[in-house]
Amino acid sequence: MFTGIITDIGRIEAVEQRGDTRLKIACGYDMSTVDLGASIACSGVCLTVVDKGEGWFAVDASAETLSRTAPEMWTEGRRLNLERALKVGDELGGHIVTGHVDSVGSVVGTCPEGDSVRVGIALPAALAGYVAPKGSITVDGASLTVNDVRDVDGGTHFSVNIIPHTASHTTLGELEAGRAVNIEIDILARYLGRMMELRR
Repeated sequence: MFTGIITDIGRIEAVEQRGDTRLKIACGYDMSTVDLGASIACSGVCLTVVDKGEGWFAVDASAETLSRTAPEMWTEGRRLNLERALKVGDELGGHIVTGHVDSVGSVVGTCPEGDSVRVGIALPAALAGYVAPKGSITVDGASLTVNDVRDVDGGTHFSVNIIPHTASHTTLGELEAGRAVNIEIDILARYLGRMMELRR
């Protein structure tokens, strides 16, 4: 379980094809405090630490994970938003995040808005009912507030504001039109949507 508050930016140092894809990720964490088997969210994807050393850890990404996440993100040199798993008693600064990606979105555009940047993101129509203005959403692992939502042909567009702090402490400052991003809808919306389906 996570909160969507990014605590480090990692970088993929090596990609090794095995039965699964082994990723070596450089980070600023004190790895003596991270156990093998621990969960770390990597740009919104909950992955298990299978090896570690000073300033790095390794994870295995399955074919299922690769098929359901942004295709460009698992490449050498790619920067990733990192968050360690929530501990009992930690501050819940964002919202409840599972680290399970619901869909890949696509940035449709960005524009300055005061000191912030407004980012528009396209989603498949199947997720339209799970995204609401002023609700929570996770983009590449970061907890954000939805500004507005518009239904368009073939899908849904929503926008978020990236404040300067978020831009400098996550990879979201790099977003530009056409970039694929991992999206996780609010877990409450997911369960409410399922309940409504069953009631119908």
